[in-house]
Amino acid sequence: MTIRAVLFDLDDTLFAHRAAVDAGVVAHLQAKGHIVADPAATAATWHELEEHHYTRYLRGEVDFLEQRRHRARDLMRRFGAELADADADAWFTTYLDSYRAGWTLHEDALRCLDELARRIPGVRFGIVTNGELEFQTSKLDAVVLSERMQTVIASGDVGVRKPDAAIFTLACERLGVRPEEAAMIGDRLRTDAIGAARAGLTGVWLDRHGSRPVDGDAAEAAEAGIPRIGSLDELPDLLAPTR
Repeated sequence: MTIRAVLFDLDDTLFAHRAAVDAGVVAHLQAKGHIVADPAATAATWHELEEHHYTRYLRGEVDFLEQRRHRARDLMRRFGAELADADADAWFTTYLDSYRAGWTLHEDALRCLDELARRIPGVRFGIVTNGELEFQTSKLDAVVLSERMQTVIASGDVGVRKPDAAIFTLACERLGVRPEEAAMIGDRLRTDAIGAARAGLTGVWLDRHGSRPVDGDAAEAAEAGIPRIGSLDELPDLLAPTR
């Protein structure tokens, strides 16, 4: 296996999205005067709403703004409030300020990039993300990763989303490599690793929390030989073992 390009998912792979979300929503509610009796449970509820409505957006059932409104409304109903469209928009805008305050990289992200660059001279890096290009790029700028990436592919910009093979193929084309010369690493087994493997790349599943995949995904991952790592610190040895 000769790897010339390494692609990464962004949220919860390089970028510590979940931690920023958890802290941000609790801080936002408290700033609005709400009593958050169980911060962990509130953060978990917000995460579930994000998963549900953002998936609906990715499927084309609602647009980007609508999924935000639904998330805000559904959470605030639990605090006894009903939000009109304008109120939901304003709520989400101020929530984003709290979310941005927690933007950071996972502690293993830069170590991984540096070590891959050392072991694979001339390696090219890229991001493949399901999201809106402007918003995802703002995260990369904030954590000073933009300059490390030779391409950023966002589903909202290119009109195709992971795990569709076309988005991985496009990333390889932009980096000037064949699929078999590229690896894709992400925290979602089917969306990132299986999708990439189907497109001919080396798909790698980053499982930081010891997740249990659904049976169909586990079987397909095993058949495709998809490796599972618990930290990005393991990636250099996987893609470019020292001799």
